[in-house]
Amino acid sequence: MASKTEKLNELNQKSMETAMRMAQMSVENSQRIMSLQSDLAKDLFQRGLANAKAHSTIRDPKELVQLSTQYAQETTQRLVTAAKEISAVGQDSRAEFSKMLTEQLASGGKEVSNALQGLIKGFPVQPPNVMESIQKAMSTANTAFEQITQASSAAMNAMSQEVKKTTTRKTKS
Repeated sequence: MASKTEKLNELNQKSMETAMRMAQMSVENSQRIMSLQSDLAKDLFQRGLANAKAHSTIRDPKELVQLSTQYAQETTQRLVTAAKEISAVGQDSRAEFSKMLTEQLASGGKEVSNALQGLIKGFPVQPPNVMESIQKAMSTANTAFEQITQASSAAMNAMSQEVKKTTTRKTKS
């Protein structure tokens, strides 16, 4: 049978592995977002140059206004599309983080509870109601995590709906 210290070390190792997976995911998502932003900047720069060249050849004021309006609409549409892509990365990331944290809390909570029970049983004097207090604290932490997850999900959904509304309005204009 593994000693209490070995059990706690094993639990700590699992927590560290989860933290490393989360850090890796964070880096990967940051790279995806930076790539999207870089591509957007290049695209907007190239479109800006093409627009400037087109402006330099047009002499009719109506055509200039029409070209400027078209450029503004295309740029706005491209920015909205990029915002959707970045939002999707954020939503995917949030869902994956939530999944990993939920798994960690579910398995880790039981393991921590078992480890603490074993540790407390080894005390010469048994403190009254310690495990009940620990279990209540863990339950409260799990409830708080669930509420945070629900609130962030609702916020991301609301933001997504606003982007959709904005896109729909811009394309109808």
